[in-house]
Amino acid sequence: MTQTYSTDIVIFGGGVAGMWMLNRLRQQGFDAILLESKALGSGQTIASQGIIHGGLKYALSGTLKGTATATAQMPQRWRDCLDGKGDVDLRNCEVLHDNYYMWSDSGLRSKLKTFLGSKSLVGRVEAVSSNDFPPVFRAATVAGTLYKLPDFVINTTSLLRTLSSQHSNSIFKVDSKRVRFKTDADGNINCIAIASDDQNLYINCQRTIFCAGEGNQRLIDKAQLTTPKTQVRPLKMVYVKKPGLPQLYVHCIGDSFSLTPQLTVTSHTDANGVPVWYLGGELAEAGTKRDDAAQLAAAQKQVKSTFPWVDLTDALWNCFTINRAEPDIANNFRPDDAYLLEEKHVIVAWPTKLTLSPSLADKLISHLQKTAVSPMTHNNSYKLSRSLDAPTIVKSHWD
Repeated sequence: MTQTYSTDIVIFGGGVAGMWMLNRLRQQGFDAILLESKALGSGQTIASQGIIHGGLKYALSGTLKGTATATAQMPQRWRDCLDGKGDVDLRNCEVLHDNYYMWSDSGLRSKLKTFLGSKSLVGRVEAVSSNDFPPVFRAATVAGTLYKLPDFVINTTSLLRTLSSQHSNSIFKVDSKRVRFKTDADGNINCIAIASDDQNLYINCQRTIFCAGEGNQRLIDKAQLTTPKTQVRPLKMVYVKKPGLPQLYVHCIGDSFSLTPQLTVTSHTDANGVPVWYLGGELAEAGTKRDDAAQLAAAQKQVKSTFPWVDLTDALWNCFTINRAEPDIANNFRPDDAYLLEEKHVIVAWPTKLTLSPSLADKLISHLQKTAVSPMTHNNSYKLSRSLDAPTIVKSHWD
C-alpha cells in the first residue's frame, strides 16, 4: 500500500534546536513536521547542563569577540520566552536557578577585578558580597570571590516537554534505516520515502532540514550531499549523587584563567528526588583522554580541592561521553554562532550550543525569506499518525 502526504518543511532531529525551529516555522504559517529516530532530546540536549549563558565564560582571555559576542543577547532572549513575551512560549518550562555564578580563589582576585571591571562588562557581572552568598558558599572553608552572571539554568527535560507539547501532532518517530530521499528532475530533494512492512509512505515537501546533531553526518551521507562538512568534539561528563547535596550553579576559574572554566557545576534531582551535581568544564574536555576510572578519580580530586567543606562520603559517581556535533567550516574551526547551509533543497543546521537555538531559528527564517520559500496550501486526506507513532522524551543520564 502507498500513502502520500504533503507539507512545506520536514525537520529531522528532535532536540531543542529542531523543536525550536518547528515552533517558529508553524508560527510563520508553514506546514512543518518533525521526525525523530529515538527519543526527543537524545544525544546533546539531554547531556546539556541547561545553562543559558551570554558568553562571558568565553571572554576570560580578555576579549568579547566571536562566541562571546554571538551569545551576549541570549539570556534576555530566553527570559522573554519564559515570560511569554518572546518568539516561542516557554512559560511552562522550569527554571532550575535564576542566577549563575563564577567562583575563583583569592589568588585570582586582582586579575578578575581588572578584567570584569572593563567597560564592556560593566553592568553585566556583579561581585557578590559575602553576606549575600548562596548557602553553599556561606559554609566555605577556603577564601574566594563570587561573581553573579546574567546567565541562568533551565530544566532540559521540562524544556523538551514544553517545546514538544505545543505541536505534538506534528512530531513523529521514524526508523532512520527506513528513510530514503527522492529527488526531482533538477536533482533537488523533494520527497521523504519511509518504508514499513505493509506500506510505503511518501512525504512531499519544499525543504528538508537536518538538525540531528551527530546524526547529521549520517543524513548527509544518505542524501548524498557534498557541501556540508561535520566535526565532533567529545566531552566526558561526570555526575555525583548524594542525599543532602546543596544546590550549586557555578563556573570555577582555575589558575590558567582559560577560555574553559576548570569546573562547571549545575544541580539537578533524579527520579527518586536525590540531589545530583553535574560536572563539566575543563574536567570534561580533558577527561576524553582518560578512561572512566581515571576520570572519576580526577573529578573526585577536583571537587574535593574546590569544595573541601562539602561532605561527599558515600556519594555515587558516574561518567559518560558525549560528542558535540558542529559544522566543519574551515579546517576544524570552532564556529562562533549557530550555522546552516543549503544544498539540493536540504538545509543542514547546527545550533553549536543550546543557548543559540533561538539564533539558529532566526537564521532559518531569514534564509527561507531570501530563497523565496513561503507557506503553501496542503489538502491531506491521510493523517501521518496512522503510520507513525509519537516519540517519547528521553530520560536523564542519572535516572
